[in-house]
Amino acid sequence: MPGLTVAHVPKTIDNDLPLPGDVMTFGFTTAVNLGKELVRNLMNDAATTERWFFVTVMGRHAGHLALGVGGAAAATLTVVAEEFPEGQVSLDRVADILEGAIIKRRSHGREHGVALLAEGIAEKLDPGTLGDVERDAYGNVRLAELDLGRLVKDCVARNLRARGLDVTIVAKDLGYELRCAPPGATDIQYCRSLGYWATRFLLDGGTNAMVTIQAGRLVPIPFGLMLDPKTGKIRVRYVDMESEAYQTLNAYMIRLKPEDFDNPDTVTALAKAGNLTETELRSRFGPLVGR
Repeated sequence: MPGLTVAHVPKTIDNDLPLPGDVMTFGFTTAVNLGKELVRNLMNDAATTERWFFVTVMGRHAGHLALGVGGAAAATLTVVAEEFPEGQVSLDRVADILEGAIIKRRSHGREHGVALLAEGIAEKLDPGTLGDVERDAYGNVRLAELDLGRLVKDCVARNLRARGLDVTIVAKDLGYELRCAPPGATDIQYCRSLGYWATRFLLDGGTNAMVTIQAGRLVPIPFGLMLDPKTGKIRVRYVDMESEAYQTLNAYMIRLKPEDFDNPDTVTALAKAGNLTETELRSRFGPLVGR
């Protein structure tokens, strides 16, 4: 009896399979396009009502989807788990990034914004900093029940209120909606090509490989090359924080950056917007950007 031949195609809206950086997984562009429309609606609402939205975006391991949506929609900023390579991160640090962005927007005369949070941040939160959250019988945080947006929202709002700043923040989740859209033109053409060449690959005797299209050509990747030798599971493609692609997205984000602390006039404006002294501003937010 002949053996079973197997070919796979790169399907996940998270875009996190271990493929070359410019090879996307199908479903990703469709999800980004829908997410862009939804976030733009929130941006219009935020501007009209002068409020902030903290939007948690799917992507348990990698932040590609959150960055894709945030960049396409021109969201105020996007925070991804890859920003914290040290491992665990405190809830306060994540909240300070968002609070810093709010302060910077206020220094520009804007009382609204939309911040995207990659779902994977929840995996890195230090359990000891989470406060009153649901835990299992062994005391471990139930990540499935962890409402990242609400946790960060409550922390930021509490800090702002303590200094007399009244900022309305709404937490939202952008999840299953992204998996229900009809495919966009790019994904339609991409999937047709993948299906055709996966079939040709099998008919020509190929097996046990991920079928990819690279520079317009069929490139099968053996399954063994995609596995983590330590765990035996498929490796994850994380966001490359040093890449030009990420640096471009970051350049357009409105968030505290090192240069904000190099200009005395900017420091004065930020301190005023945050109801802080300049010393308090530098002490609290300087470490976030290495200042």
